[in-house]
Amino acid sequence: MKVLRTKKRFFIETLRAFFWFVIGAMLALFLLTSFTFILFEKINSNVVYPGIMVGNIDLGGKTLDEVGQIFADKNERIGNTKFSFSQDYSVATISAHDLKFGYDEDLIAKQAISLGRSENFLSNVSIVFQAYLDGLILKPAYHYSEDKLHEILAPFIKRINKDPIDALFTFLPADRQGQNGKVTAFKPSEEGKMVDIDDVKKNLNLQFEQVLSNKTKRITIPINVKTLTPKITTDKANNLGVKELIGIGTSLFYHSIPNRIFNITLASSRINGVLIAPNETFSFNKALGDVSSFTGYQQAYIIQNGKTVLGDGGGVCQVSTTFFRALLDSGLPIRERHAHAYRVSYYEQDSPPGLDATIYVPSVDLQFKNDTNNYILIQTQVDQDIQKLSIFLYGTKDGRIVSMTAPVITNRVPPPPDLYQDDPTLTKGTTKQVDFKAEGSRVSFTRDVIKSGKKTSDKFISSYLPWQSVFLRGTKE
Repeated sequence: MKVLRTKKRFFIETLRAFFWFVIGAMLALFLLTSFTFILFEKINSNVVYPGIMVGNIDLGGKTLDEVGQIFADKNERIGNTKFSFSQDYSVATISAHDLKFGYDEDLIAKQAISLGRSENFLSNVSIVFQAYLDGLILKPAYHYSEDKLHEILAPFIKRINKDPIDALFTFLPADRQGQNGKVTAFKPSEEGKMVDIDDVKKNLNLQFEQVLSNKTKRITIPINVKTLTPKITTDKANNLGVKELIGIGTSLFYHSIPNRIFNITLASSRINGVLIAPNETFSFNKALGDVSSFTGYQQAYIIQNGKTVLGDGGGVCQVSTTFFRALLDSGLPIRERHAHAYRVSYYEQDSPPGLDATIYVPSVDLQFKNDTNNYILIQTQVDQDIQKLSIFLYGTKDGRIVSMTAPVITNRVPPPPDLYQDDPTLTKGTTKQVDFKAEGSRVSFTRDVIKSGKKTSDKFISSYLPWQSVFLRGTKE
C-alpha cells in the first residue's frame, strides 16, 4: 500500500510540474509574440505591412502617400483612353482623365495601410503573419465620376426620356352609341422611354481591368433605352369597372364675361376624361395643373387677398364648385374642401348657398378618395347656349345611399355700405365697379352616406364674410 501511495504522489507531482511548464511556455510565447509584434509595428509604423499586395503590386513598406501616388501614376498613363457613348447615330466622347476613370487611389491606400491595424490584437497578429508568410492580396478599388457621366449623358436623356402617358377615356352610354355602356379612349396611351443609366454603369464597370491593362485606347459603350409602360393602357378600357353614372353636379354661369366663360371651358377640358383608380385620393389642383396666362387662361375676376380683382383663371372655381356638387351627389368621401370668402352670386343661380368650393393652386385644394372597387371617370360638359356646366362621375354603383339636409343659414350680416374710391387713372365722371356686395352668413348642411350597412355623416360649414361693393371714381381731368 505504501508503494502505491508513493507512485500516486509521484504521478500527481509530475502532472503538476508539466502543467506549470506548459503555462509558462505559453506565457513566454505570448510575451515573445507580443514583444515581436510591438517591435514589428514600430519598425513598420506609417507604412503598409510587408506582404500586402493589390493585384500583383507589392505595397509593403510604402506610405499612404506613396501608395496613392503609385495608382495615380497608373491612372495618368490611361488618361487619354477615349470612351464613346453611342445611341443610334449619336455619339458622345470623353477621356478617361475627364471621366476620372481608373483606380480609386485614395481608397486603395487607406485599405492597404489599415490592414493589421484594427482594435483586435489577435486579428492584427493573424493578418500580419499571413501577409508576411504567404502574402495578402487585396482586390483593386476603381471609380469614375458619376457627375461627369451624367453630364455626358445629359443630351441623350433630354432627347430620349419621355414619361408614359396614361389613356384618357370618355363614357359612351348604350342609348347614344349602341356600345353597351363601354369606355372608349379619346386619347390613347403612349409608352414612355428612358435612358437605361444602370445598364450604362454596368457596362462601364466591366471596362476597368481591360483599360488599366493598357490593352485598348478606345471603348464604345452602347446606350440602351428602357420602355416605360403606362399605368392605364388603352386595352384596359373594358376592365376598369366604368359602366354607369354614380354622381352629377351642375351650375349656371349667367352674366359671365367672355373671359370667364373661356376659363370655365378650358378648366373643364383639363379634367375631362381623367380616371381615378380605386383607393386613390384625387387632387383637383393636380389634375387641373398650373393656372396662369402661360397655360392659356385669360383674366377674369377672382378673390385674392380679401379683394375681388382681375386675375389669371377667373372662373376656375365654377368648375371646382360643380365638381364638389358631383362629389356630394355620389357619396364619395371628401377629404378637403374650402368655401369662398363671401357668397358668390354665380353659385346661387341654381342652388342654395353653401354648395361652393374654392381652389387656389397649389395651396387650396379640393380632394376626395375613391373608396369604390373600380375606377371613376370624370366627364365634363359645357353648354354655351344655356350657360350651364355639368360634371358627371362614372363608375360602378355599390349600393350606397346618399341623403342631404337643406342648408341652414344663420348669423346673417348685411353688407357694408358701398365704398367709392378716387382713381386718377379714370376720366372724371367715370365710375367703375370692382367689387360686389354680398350678405355675410354662416351656412351648414349635413350629408349622410349609408354604405354596406354603415352610416357616415359629414357636416359642411361655410362662413361667409359680409362684402361691400367698391366703385372707382375717376378724377382725371
